[in-house]
This record gives sequence, C-alpha cells and structure tokens, in this order.
Amino acid sequence: MRSVGPVVLSSLAFLLAAGPARADFEVEESTIKDVHRAIQAGETTCQEVVQAYIDRARAYNGVCTALVTPDGKSISPGQGRIFGGKPVEYPTKTVAISKVFPDFASYAGPPIEYGRMEPTLSDETVQQQYGMRVGIPNAGQVNALETLNIRGERSVTCKGEYDRHPSEGALPAGAPEACEEFRRQPDALERAAELDKMFGRNPDLTAMPMYCAAFAWKNWYDATDMRATGGNDVDFAMDAPKFDSPDIAELRAKGAISLAIANAANAGLSARGPNRADSWLPGGNMAYAAWGGQPCNPYDTERVPRGSSSGSGVAVSTNFAACSICEQTGGSCKGPASRNNVVNLLTTKGILMDGGYGYTDIGDRAGILCRTVEDAVLVLDAIKGYESRDMYTALPKGLIPAEPYASFLVHDADVAKKPLSGMRVALVREFMVKHSKNDAAISNQLDAEFKAVLRDKLGAELVESVDPAYGDDPAVPNMRYTFQDAIAEVLAHNVPEYFWQKTESGELEFAVPGWDVTTVDYAVALALGKAPLSPGLNLRRLSKEVGQGEGAFSWQKYLAERGDAQVKDWASWVAHAKFDSASDLAGAKNALLVQDARVKGETISYLKMQTALRLIVQRVMTENGIDAFVNPETTLPPYKLGGPDEPMVDFRDTTSCCQRFTALMGAPEMEVPAGYIRTVYEPTFVLSADKRTYDSATGAVATQLPKPMPISMMLWGAPGAESELIKVASAYEAATHHRTPPPDFPPLKD
Repeated sequence: MRSVGPVVLSSLAFLLAAGPARADFEVEESTIKDVHRAIQAGETTCQEVVQAYIDRARAYNGVCTALVTPDGKSISPGQGRIFGGKPVEYPTKTVAISKVFPDFASYAGPPIEYGRMEPTLSDETVQQQYGMRVGIPNAGQVNALETLNIRGERSVTCKGEYDRHPSEGALPAGAPEACEEFRRQPDALERAAELDKMFGRNPDLTAMPMYCAAFAWKNWYDATDMRATGGNDVDFAMDAPKFDSPDIAELRAKGAISLAIANAANAGLSARGPNRADSWLPGGNMAYAAWGGQPCNPYDTERVPRGSSSGSGVAVSTNFAACSICEQTGGSCKGPASRNNVVNLLTTKGILMDGGYGYTDIGDRAGILCRTVEDAVLVLDAIKGYESRDMYTALPKGLIPAEPYASFLVHDADVAKKPLSGMRVALVREFMVKHSKNDAAISNQLDAEFKAVLRDKLGAELVESVDPAYGDDPAVPNMRYTFQDAIAEVLAHNVPEYFWQKTESGELEFAVPGWDVTTVDYAVALALGKAPLSPGLNLRRLSKEVGQGEGAFSWQKYLAERGDAQVKDWASWVAHAKFDSASDLAGAKNALLVQDARVKGETISYLKMQTALRLIVQRVMTENGIDAFVNPETTLPPYKLGGPDEPMVDFRDTTSCCQRFTALMGAPEMEVPAGYIRTVYEPTFVLSADKRTYDSATGAVATQLPKPMPISMMLWGAPGAESELIKVASAYEAATHHRTPPPDFPPLKD
C-alpha cells in the first residue's frame, strides 16, 4: 500500500476558482452540434464547455446510498476519494434491516453482510461503503462518475503532487517512476485549452467531427489519462493504462474530450467451485463498484439506474457529459438508457470496437449513450470501421453502408410527411406478455404508443408476432411466417442438441407428447412442420444455457497486454484486490482453479446459438418483408435499490424483457425515450418457509410513484439493419420528443 502526496496544484486552484460557462450558452441538454455552433458563434469556448460539465459533476455527483445496519443507528462520518477538488462525503444515517426485510426477527439463515465503512486497499486514506445498501430518497446526488480527468485526482498512483504539471518543476521525491510520463498528458481542461488555442472559433469539423464533445467512459474501458481498474479496488503498480481502448483512441483523434470515468458494476471474473462465502449479502438491483460505489437514478434516487453501465446512463442523463461509451453483454447499455431517459445505439457486432477488461468475447459489445438519436449516430459515424486490435471488426465490413449513417436520420420538419410510409414494423408480442400487473401497465401504454405514433402519425405499416400468452390483436395483422416457424426449422437442422436439455428434476425440458424429441425422426418431422414445437420454447427462452467458454483467458490476455509490474494475471489480481462482498471474493478464487476453457456439460455454444438466432431473425424478416422489430425495452417498473424485483415468469427476465435474446444475437438495436409511468405495483420481500432466505413476490396494490419514471421503446433487427433502425428511431424521436431532463438536477445558477 503506497503513501500519496497532497492535492495542491495550480490547475486545481483554477478549477475551484472558475465559475460556470458564460450565460450565452448553457451546456444542459446541448447536443454536439449545439456546442459546435456556440463555439463558432463565439458564445463559448471548449474550455468553458468542459468547465460547465465539471461544475455540474462537482455539484451533483455525491453519494446517494445509505448503509443497511442491524439497528439503523448513525455512524461516524467517512471520507472518500477526491472528486472535483474535494473529498467525497458519506451519509452518517443508516437504515435498520427490519425496514427493508419484513419479519426479520424470524430470519434464521446465514449471517448477513451488513453495510459498513472501510478503508480501501488502493489508498488507505479513502473509505468506501461495503455490504448492504439502499438508495436514499431525494438524495440530490447520483454518484454517476468515478473519476474526473482533473490533474492531481485522476490517478491514485500519481495522486496530488505526483501529477504536477511539467511546467511546475520536478516531481517530489518518492514519486513512482511511471508518474513522470503520466503527468505529461493534459487533463480535460488543459486539452480543451489546447483546442481553443489551435482552432479558436474555427475548428475543422470535417477532420474532427467530435470536436469538444465531452465523453464519460464506462470504467470497463481504458483511457490513458485516468485510473482504469474496472471499478475495482485493485492495487496496480500503475493504475492508468498504457493504451486507450480502440473506440476511445478513435474518438480522441476526432476531437473528443476524455472527461471522466463513469461508475459501473465491478468488472470481474467468477466461477463455481469449492470456495464459498460464509455470509449473505441480501437485497437486489445493485451495480456497485468497490472503488466508485453505486450510482442512483436521477429521476428518483431511491430507484435503480439499472445495468452494469448504469453510471454511463446517469452521467449522460444528468448532463455530466455529452455521451458515453458503454458495454453490453446482457442488458448493460439498454437498461441504463431506458431507466435514465437517454438513447442507446448498439451496432452489429464488430462495427464498433471493443477493448479494455476481459469483456472482449463474441458476446460483448461497445455501445453509445447520448441524449439524442442524432448525437448517437454522429458518434457512430466517427468511429465505425475496421480496427486491427479488435478481430471482430473484420466481420461486418460488407454491412456498413457507403453513405454516412447520419444520412438516414429523420428530422422534425419531416414528421408531417409520414416518413415511415412503406416501412413494415413488427410488434414483438413475445416481449409484451402481461405476466403481472406491472407488465400489463407498461405493455398496454407502449402498445397504444406504437400504434398512435409509428402507424398513425409516421405512416409505418404494423404487423405483429404471435404469442398465445398475449392473445391476438385484431387491430394489427399477424406475421405469416412466425418466430415459432423459424425456431422449429432452424434448430431442427442446426442445433438438434438444444432438445436434449433437461429440467432440474432431470426431465426433458422440451418434451412433446407422442414424440421422442431427442431423435432424428422428431427433428425431421419438426423441420417439415409435421411435429409440434414445445410451447415452452420461444424467444424468451432461446438464450438460456449458452456459454462462451470457461476460465480466465480474456482476463489473462488483457493483463498480459497491459504489462503492469504488480498485477500481471488473474492470480495477482485476486492477491491485490479488495472485493465488495464475500461471495465476490469466493467466486474470484474459484476462477483461479479453472484451466479447461471448453464449454461444459449440456451448455450450448454461444457462437452456435448466435448463428442460429441470426438465421431465425433474418428468416422472419425476409419472409414477412419486415424492416424493424419493436417492443418495450422492459415491461417492468424501476425497482428500489437494494429492494425486491418481480419474480421470474416464463423466462421473462426480471430486469429486462428481452435483453438476453437480443444481446446473444449480436445484431443492432436502439432504445429511445418513450414516455413515463406513474403507477407501480411494488414487489415485496417474503421470508421463505424455512426462514433461511427471502424471496420476491409480485406486487398486488397499485401505488403512485413519487415521481414519473421514464420508459423506452426498443428497436432491433438482423445484422446490418442499422440504417432502418436509425430511420425509425429518429422519426419517432422527432414526433414525440419524450425526453425531459431530471427535474431534481437543474441548470446551475451563476
């Protein structure tokens, strides 16, 4: 554990003295083009834009979670990392566990891992919340950002005087050797000043289309000018990496400002094995990081921002940055977009580049979060294409159109012309089934929205998929060739082992009366339409039990390339990290024992299922002449941080109705703000019959949400469908303009 120098720097003094940007231009809700116009008009400078974002982060980026303790008694104040020139302060009030879990006096399960304050491993002067937490209502803070790119606080290895500007003389004695090179990188304000000096009011927007666009990177990606530990409390010899992740490098070259690292769930590796936690961390819906903590939803800080990229979504929504690069394996970009009222754009695997921590497999993708569709598309145009550091960028070369993606945008003035006329959009009823009263509320609201806007206002022709659990809608024609047709045809030919999967009790999961589903005879009959498909096999179920491989290959490769003197592989990572919970530590130790990288048992190959899913979707689109699919991003409401969620029903994911299916396919999708919900049936915790754990129960009583919460429309399609999705998404946004900024985080006063 290292000692660190004090934070006393002239650039920091400038930061603390500087006020908001001049009144001519407000950064709140500004677009990339707004910033360009304002700079060209002399209304602002790049440095003032960056300063305005930093000012907002300094005002609103505090802690928003409270510890859950046995008795709810207050604790001594704790001091966190330096952020925006001052230490992060933690709340002293705690919440008694009996207020979170009913009948807790009767609980007889494993010991609880209560909330507590402890010093971090990386810096013993910095404390962090560990263990059980809940969101604080009306906190006035969101904790979206882990690190600001401000000299003196952007690295722990090179903290304070160890990041002294080269013009201020030699580093103090004892400074790590790596700090000499690190301090030569400008921080965000210094880079903005360089751009102002080079270009003034006349930036070259052809060469630098991202000029002065301020980005917050998900903390699973690497930026050379900031601490990069995947949100973990891990003690690297040098916590800033030697190389940018590919998308970050490309955005820098196009003029973007590397402003901040956004909080996210800990990047990590876990496996089942002999190591077991001796305590239980109850509560759900959290995505905290051992270094940066838990972000909160800016529309209601008691509720979830959702997904491992939650800090990215919150940062963009709260106007701490123009955009963010997120990462999605399951629902980690779409969830934060939906819950925080911003736009998400995920491309066909390979059009954007991956990089950073061990999430670089075929199922992992970089995504773009911005406040508008146009901004997200402009970012895509700036960074699309082949990158030799990312092998997957070789896959979609022929799918990228010759025209800029921005040429497919629909603008406000086009709405009256019904710009979606001639397009067929399919409502995916599999992801609109009303499993509970919460599902019904959102499903019904967005069903009406799709018809009123996409069909009636914008001119699209709607068709619907068929799901017996939803029922036929006489107002929308059915698809002729269904997903069930395609599933039967494609799986029988290409993945016959899918029908061998068994339930926990050992029975065939997809058994059909009168047939042995494991035989060639059944596969032939199924492919010819002469045998039925099990009713339990649908889009919601298709992505269960798929695997990309076992062991630490991706992490070992990343750490070897990073070349740190102390954290060289997964074993040394575990040895030099402090984990947020006992279960995280146990899983990390188990991962050390895995050397066989093959997918095990009855698990279906990820690559094989991705190919099959793409074929299923492409068949359905082609047979029906469909341009895009649409459904709610989720039919479930925003849960309380640390609280219960809806129980799993018919493979409806408890946090997102369809994240696993679309993520597994690796095909394009977009989320766009689609309004707000005001009623919720709050799920509850219920003590199990043996009193050793708590289960979630669906809500039965309608209550009004304290504040309206955003919901999103989700558009998706087969590989290469980006152009169609952009057209539909931008037309919908132009016709509705549903996004409003979080009212509790207004513009700063002069």
